[in-house]
Amino acid sequence: MLALLDGEAEALTRKAVERALEGDTTALRLCLERLAPPRKDSPVTFALPAMQSATDAAQAARAVLAAVAGGDLTPTEGAHVMALIDTYRRTLETTELERRLAALEGGRA
Repeated sequence: MLALLDGEAEALTRKAVERALEGDTTALRLCLERLAPPRKDSPVTFALPAMQSATDAAQAARAVLAAVAGGDLTPTEGAHVMALIDTYRRTLETTELERRLAALEGGRA
């Protein structure tokens, strides 16, 4: 199938554009989707405190909940940001545990 299309991209594109300009709604939708594909995600902006500890992550989570409650974030956006916060919190906790373990092991040597 791909071998049949090889070298025909320009001609096929031209034909789709011609059909779209003639009023073919399927061709028009195809062309427009290529020119401006629907966004799958969009950036969100809201105040979020810096996170250096698990306690800070709790404050960040509180900020997300407030943003959802205030209508600044949708519940879906809030859930996605909360997942990021949770992942970062776990990273902070793991780093802290590694630091403590290294200190304990260093003290025994």
